[in-house]
Amino acid sequence: MRVYSKKDINKEVIEEIAKGAVFIYPTDTIYGIGCNATNDKAVKRVRKMKGRAAKPFSVIAPSIEWIKENCSLTNHAKAWLLKLPGPYTLIINLKRADAVCPQTNMGLKNLGIRIPDHWISDVAAKVGKPIVKTSVNLEGKPPATKLEQLEKFDVDFIIYEGEKEGKPSTLVDTVSGNTVKR
Repeated sequence: MRVYSKKDINKEVIEEIAKGAVFIYPTDTIYGIGCNATNDKAVKRVRKMKGRAAKPFSVIAPSIEWIKENCSLTNHAKAWLLKLPGPYTLIINLKRADAVCPQTNMGLKNLGIRIPDHWISDVAAKVGKPIVKTSVNLEGKPPATKLEQLEKFDVDFIIYEGEKEGKPSTLVDTVSGNTVKR
């Protein structure tokens, strides 16, 4: 199992992510497991690993521009976009169904979107594609926080920056107007 740090992220790693690598990465809150959200095969692999058959995944957007291009923004959503980057997952209606593969959001008309206040957002921007964002755990179990817990997952590589003690992001449904602290 390859374990990288921030300084190890280079052009080859970015290309590997773009082509469909499944990997674990840090955010401003907790560790995430993900892949290129437009790659159906890679997203199916994440689903199988998590034991998550039906629930949609969120993504880290490559940019605010990507959100504006691919989502229908209500005034409520526009107001929340101004708070990014930050520890929020915004549920926003899609205007382009092909913005992610159907396995990412299970064919729903909306998508959970993050731009963390963390250097991993720069990695997503370099990939130029949305990155699946789901906590590193089996469905219903607590998130993994230490390297020895992360290494139990069958991923292509791990980007590690030490133990994470954060909490999952706040979920903001810009469609219904609900906000849920998790």
